Amino acid sequence: MEPKLTQKKIASSKKKLPEADPAKEISDIVLDVLNDNSAQDTLTIDIRGKSSVADMMIVTCGRSNRHVGALADYVVKELKEKDFRPRGVEGQMGNDWVLIDVGDVIVHIFRPEVRAFYNLEKIWSVPLPDSVQKISDSSYDPE
Repeated sequence: MEPKLTQKKIASSKKKLPEADPAKEISDIVLDVLNDNSAQDTLTIDIRGKSSVADMMIVTCGRSNRHVGALADYVVKELKEKDFRPRGVEGQMGNDWVLIDVGDVIVHIFRPEVRAFYNLEKIWSVPLPDSVQKISDSSYDPE
């Protein structure tokens, strides 16, 4: 005859599984895609507790409008393959700056000159990468 498990024993025998971190999982996917496709000056900014919009922000550069558009396409395609559906993608008409909203993660893909002009990193007290800062110092105006 098998011993009966009491309610107390059942409760104590359950192991707590680590909670999934969707922002980490999404950002890892995005960073892999960007790295594999030659994105430049990629920064990940943890904005948990600083913004209710998202937990992580990824900011990166493409070398040209075409490269920015291609990076955005690759990121969206890979996210969909991994069952993450972007809520929105903005800026693909001009490809100077593409924003991909994946809920817990916001991805910004810029041409370097546009990134230097808008300097989103300043909002979060993160310095611009040196190569982008040099462009910023040359007073780029996108108009």
